Amino acid sequence: MVGALSAARESPAPTRVLLIEDDDGDAFLVEELLLESGAAVDLHRVRTLAEAKAAVQDAACVLLDLGLPDTHELDGLRWLQGNVPSVAVVVLTGLADEYLGEEAVRLGAQDYLVKGQVDGHLLDRVIRYAVERERSDSLQRQLRDAQIYAEENGRLERGLLPTPIVDEQSGVRVTTRYSPGGQRLLLGGDFYDVVQTADGCVHAVVGDVCGHGPDEAALGVSMRVAWRTMVLSARPSTEVLTVVNQVFTHERYQPNLFTTLCMLSIDPARTTGTLHLVGHPPPLLITGSDVRELKAPVRTPVGVGDGSRWPSCDVELGEKWTVLMYTDGLIEGRVGNERRRLDVDGLIELVQTGIAEGLRDEGLLDHVINAVRELNGGDLDDDMAVVALSHG
Repeated sequence: MVGALSAARESPAPTRVLLIEDDDGDAFLVEELLLESGAAVDLHRVRTLAEAKAAVQDAACVLLDLGLPDTHELDGLRWLQGNVPSVAVVVLTGLADEYLGEEAVRLGAQDYLVKGQVDGHLLDRVIRYAVERERSDSLQRQLRDAQIYAEENGRLERGLLPTPIVDEQSGVRVTTRYSPGGQRLLLGGDFYDVVQTADGCVHAVVGDVCGHGPDEAALGVSMRVAWRTMVLSARPSTEVLTVVNQVFTHERYQPNLFTTLCMLSIDPARTTGTLHLVGHPPPLLITGSDVRELKAPVRTPVGVGDGSRWPSCDVELGEKWTVLMYTDGLIEGRVGNERRRLDVDGLIELVQTGIAEGLRDEGLLDHVINAVRELNGGDLDDDMAVVALSHG
């Protein structure tokens, strides 16, 4: 009994093989060879590529005749590669057309066999090797794709989430967090940057390109680089935003795309700042136990409306403060089983709770973000970028 169970465990499941062969005699020969060799295969036969299209999805290996009535030479192989690339393909060719078998292998077939020169054991071995080779190739492709994906993500991360350029003696501490939404690994269009200029001012921006994906991320990178370049060139904030708007409108791939952003320029004395809200949620000002929004006129997002008018507001920060800038992914999560979103009021409550526990900088950001996720019941749907600037 134990031996029978062991044998049952060791017996592999039959390999599903699709034979595409219009000649009844050749098809009968393949069936007999596999039966004679005792091959563990589940063979299904069709006569044309058209018939194969409905049956190939369940196959691990295809035995493909190159002389089908509805294909020419290697057209059938090309269709299989284009539509079911995960299936192993062994082509069957006549002696006079052996060169086509060699060409098929160069194009990606796992192997080829010449009709009339095959026995059962050879056919069985070729099928098994073809399936294993395709599995190995598939794993290699997945590994290569993962490496490319990771490299692309790294490039986007460096572009969207740069290292702040702030002098250690500036008196401003910078804490940042970023998380792609919806359990995605690839970053989206949210971006941030913090730069100190030669006059001692510290400038910060947080932006959100509408949509998700590599195209939006590329737009975010181009805007962030344009913003940093203009700020380091000591251009006025209105000129900075005008150029950012021009870059965005020229680079966007759809005319209805837009970007919201928040820009704050902090004076060298670190007690006041100039705030621009471009269709973006206002930042929070934390002073002691008080948490409130920093108000400023809100204009339409980047890419919408007049690209030359950028209203702003001078804001009082005080002597000891933290400014929390964020994209709307942080406040659009759900609150438990309720239908309402967290919104700014809910965010203020979470910040106040963290302050009451004596948290600041990294500890405060981690507390807030973890609480937002917990209330949402898991990862947020939207991307989220958060920057905390602190003084004193």
